[in-house]
Amino acid sequence: MPYSLNEAAFPDLDTIYLAAERLRGIVAHTPLQENINLSDRYGANIFLKREDLQVVRSYKIRGAYNKMASLPAEALAKGVVCASAGNHAQGVAYACRKMGVHGIIFMPTTTPNQKIKQVKLFGKEFVEVVLTGDTYDDAFHAAMEFVQTNESIFVHPFDDVQVIEGQGTVGLEIFKDSNFKIDYLLMAIGGGGLASGLSTVFKQLSPKTKLIGVEPLGSPSMKVSIDEGHVIALDRIDKFVDGAAVKRPGDITFEICRKNLDSVLLVPEGKVCTAILKLYDEDAIVAEPAGALTIAALDMLKDEIKGKNVVCLISGGNNDITRTEEIKERSLLYEGLKHYFIIRFPQRAGAFRDFLNVLGPTDDISRFEYIKKTNRETGPAVVGIELKSREDFEPLIQRMQAQNIVFEYLNDQPDLFQFLV
Repeated sequence: MPYSLNEAAFPDLDTIYLAAERLRGIVAHTPLQENINLSDRYGANIFLKREDLQVVRSYKIRGAYNKMASLPAEALAKGVVCASAGNHAQGVAYACRKMGVHGIIFMPTTTPNQKIKQVKLFGKEFVEVVLTGDTYDDAFHAAMEFVQTNESIFVHPFDDVQVIEGQGTVGLEIFKDSNFKIDYLLMAIGGGGLASGLSTVFKQLSPKTKLIGVEPLGSPSMKVSIDEGHVIALDRIDKFVDGAAVKRPGDITFEICRKNLDSVLLVPEGKVCTAILKLYDEDAIVAEPAGALTIAALDMLKDEIKGKNVVCLISGGNNDITRTEEIKERSLLYEGLKHYFIIRFPQRAGAFRDFLNVLGPTDDISRFEYIKKTNRETGPAVVGIELKSREDFEPLIQRMQAQNIVFEYLNDQPDLFQFLV
């Protein structure tokens, strides 16, 4: 059943200004920086709002602290609860320590140790981490059971008016720091709290700015919901862009985003990986996948943003270093620079040398797994080939076919391919 809200239930500019007062001295006023590399690439004036430099390396502290600071003392005395596998947990933990409030944070058992340690670091003795279930949904249900039993306050990651107001303070800072007309404002969407807060500010202070939401292609819950006209819960999502991978947007955030946003763009996860690597290589910016969404979306707008002033929000920088190889791999695959095959080598001397002869001068074997079979005419090998240019792929295939190399291409076979990447 679609959820409906009256206008009085929405956050407004006055309450976002009040949130900014609560957050004064608690959160960093992060910089709005012109990016020369991106500006040159797109022929536009590209500015980055650097929430990756926030005290907990994401904007989430804004909403968490504003929500908790809005509660009466008797409610806070019972403690707060949240469910999160990432930035929201860190924001709540930091708020608990600053306010001296006990917090219980439910996280999936699959959460990387690095994120668990960060939550404990920010919360110190004021937080207790409870690991339960394999997914965020499992942790969420456990948190809600605890809330109902103990009458604690649940701090929602996005679908809460005070949380949205806190996130909206990012918009106040952008507007204050820009001494120019903002033509486009790009923001990541997970559950929609950030987009709801930002769009509320800009609809009133800069109504001609085009407000663009950006979601991962593998978890398009807000776009699907807007297209269908009511909140949709997706059955399955790609969780790679973990800071924006949400099966169901919020009821409040859906209503606000549907009303305020000019469009929602969907960006492939592989393209996000390319954006992460370029930000690091060219600008020494460490962005998490959700933080790079807006940068990855610029290609989709390249024709219409020429000569325009564009602000992209880098929403977070909590990137787990252990994911680096996966990020590189996904980027290469998306860019058409890495390809996997099963090659069926004849079991004779020189067969491998024949295969090497079909490779181009810049083609590189990046993976080779072969087990010689007994009593077989052929021996299969898994071979990964990395190219210098996307255009080198078709000539490689043609040479393999001309030399009667027996192969099976794996990149477009997801059931097999998932075991390799």
